[in-house]
Amino acid sequence: MEELFRIGSIATTHGVHGEVKVYPTTDDPGRYKKIKEVILDNGKEQKTAHIEQTKFFKQMVIVKFREYNTMDEAEKLRGYELYVTREHAIPLKKNEYYIADLIDMQVLTDEGAALGVIEDVLQTGANDVYVVQQSSGKEILLPAIRDCILSVDVPEKKMTVHILDGLLDL
Repeated sequence: MEELFRIGSIATTHGVHGEVKVYPTTDDPGRYKKIKEVILDNGKEQKTAHIEQTKFFKQMVIVKFREYNTMDEAEKLRGYELYVTREHAIPLKKNEYYIADLIDMQVLTDEGAALGVIEDVLQTGANDVYVVQQSSGKEILLPAIRDCILSVDVPEKKMTVHILDGLLDL
């Protein structure tokens, strides 16, 4: 299971006091008001930063970290990804899953046949759609609805599905 969840990406600086503009990658950008600590990651190193203040501007979140107080310091953060630990992630409701936990999950049919591996989750508005990559290279799109998704075992990385009529010709 993933222990870190990406919640944003630093796009650029904002002002002269060390603020940065963050493109949020979370379902709830308002959560930035509640978060006190994030992990900054640029692919080479990780460091902890403490959120001092947040504002919202268009689709961006303007964040001031306690550790960065000048534009020059903030400029060095451009391109960093923001992560929170699992314990600080948004709590899930029943039958909800973190996308990071679904990626690379093995998908089996209710008849026990291996269908493939989840490679992406499309968020369509009505319901999510799981993109399952078969060993043949073919992609299958499965709607994340109760009639189709029978069980999800996150620790075992296995999902059991019922193939609805018209979704697939086995």
